[in-house]
Amino acid sequence: MASIKQNTSIQEYQNFVQQVYGISNDRYFDTGDMLTNIQRFTMRGIKGIRKGNKAKVKLNLLIAQSWFMSLMNRLHIDIQENIWKRFPYLCSYCAHCPCVCKIEKVKTRKKIVPNNKKQPKTFADFQEMFKAIYPSSTRTLEHAGIHLAEELGELSEAVLKYQGVRDKDDFNKIMFEAADFFSCLMGVFNSIDVSAAKELSKLFVQNCHACKKIPCECSFTFITNFES
Repeated sequence: MASIKQNTSIQEYQNFVQQVYGISNDRYFDTGDMLTNIQRFTMRGIKGIRKGNKAKVKLNLLIAQSWFMSLMNRLHIDIQENIWKRFPYLCSYCAHCPCVCKIEKVKTRKKIVPNNKKQPKTFADFQEMFKAIYPSSTRTLEHAGIHLAEELGELSEAVLKYQGVRDKDDFNKIMFEAADFFSCLMGVFNSIDVSAAKELSKLFVQNCHACKKIPCECSFTFITNFES
């Protein structure tokens, strides 16, 4: 049996997704399909923001996040490593914690010098890091949702461009945009005061959250018609 604990690391969560969904993903879904499912559940979560339905926001973004991990596995990207490279307890643009981009009207990206002694160990620690860099008190939930949609678009563009050209620089762009997308997921979870790690431990208490099997035995039809 496989499960996610509250003290899981992002890397352990990514490995869990591969263990449970790797075979199903290989059989049923290509890279574009995975991207579509990230979009599908992210936008359902954003719809939940518009409707004031916190439960809908939470569930759909948890599922979107797991599809995101499936995409990272397909592309062999260690997302925890890339998040830290992009956000070493500092804003990726102004290089401050908390971010001062709006206050100082920063127009050019600053050089970032990471302090590896501050590197978070668990998923929850990373969420706390993003809360420190981008305090939810400085923006509305709606603004956090809009920013998430923006980063989803940029991630999608990066993946589609790479699929068309297969250039190394375009692949590096995916890694940057993936880290940005994850940061915005954490932004929404922080805005609704939800611990993503805690909720993942509830959703994935035993293998696949739907069929409870490892590897997942959900049918293609069930997955594509899944309502949340």
